[in-house]
Amino acid sequence: MKALPWLPGVLECLSAGEVLLNAPMSSRCTVRTGGEAAALCKPQSTEALLSLLRFLQKEHIDFFVLGKGANLLVGDKGFEGVVLSLSEMPAEEEVQLFEEGGELTLSAGKPIAQLLSLALKQGLVGAEFLSGIPGTLGGACAMNAGTWQGECMALVKAVELATAEGVGWVDAQQLPHGYRYTQLPPESIVLRLRFALPKGDVALSKEKIRKDLAHRRHTQPLAWPSFGSAFKNPEGEYAGRLIDSVGLKGARCGGAQISTRHANWIINLGTATALDIVRLMEMVASRIEAQHGIKLVPEVKRMGVFE
Repeated sequence: MKALPWLPGVLECLSAGEVLLNAPMSSRCTVRTGGEAAALCKPQSTEALLSLLRFLQKEHIDFFVLGKGANLLVGDKGFEGVVLSLSEMPAEEEVQLFEEGGELTLSAGKPIAQLLSLALKQGLVGAEFLSGIPGTLGGACAMNAGTWQGECMALVKAVELATAEGVGWVDAQQLPHGYRYTQLPPESIVLRLRFALPKGDVALSKEKIRKDLAHRRHTQPLAWPSFGSAFKNPEGEYAGRLIDSVGLKGARCGGAQISTRHANWIINLGTATALDIVRLMEMVASRIEAQHGIKLVPEVKRMGVFE
């Protein structure tokens, strides 16, 4: 890793936080591969986070926010900027109940499962489709995570964002979003989300979650390190069906393999490098475009140096 002339400034911003140098990203990403981050920063207050954001902007230092590392691939040669983790930030929950429903406010660093758990405790339903999706609520917002049954931003009423200029709430309707994306302001970080959910049958909600998780265990290779879905579904199609149709189910590149259980999942057999995965995804995209004339779009976010 290169020398870090900006490190003293980062340490000053996070005098009460934690800074890990040359932090391995493979253990922090669900696909379990990738290089090191020059610095992994864990601010413990909003003030420290804002101070750090102002410094990073002033010094033109690349950064990204790390949740649970789902849908993230870091290059084998690492990431030369700053990775931000909100895991040490204050995470108070707020609950407001009304006659027909309620609003739940949670930290972006909380796992998606926390929303489901809190909702059920309050008699609120409607978020069942998020069950089993790995990652944090902030990540779910940023990529508008979901399934054919629904998407995250349909449940979000407002988003609290932090930028170098400060912190503020934004109405979710002001954030353009669609299939697997939410257009957040440049260099902004999701701090908290406010979800609006209706009251309903909690027993039925729990049964939906149970059936969905059982279906995932049956159809997805959950025992292997992976991203989950590697590609977005093209309109009117399924990426997994397309990949299977061109005979690539089970195909390998080094230690990376297209799952034999679900063709839109790329798994790490234990020795996969980030470059193995990139090459396998490129092979898939090339074959699909050649045989079907469809350009597959990755769900995976690539960061860092790959070659």
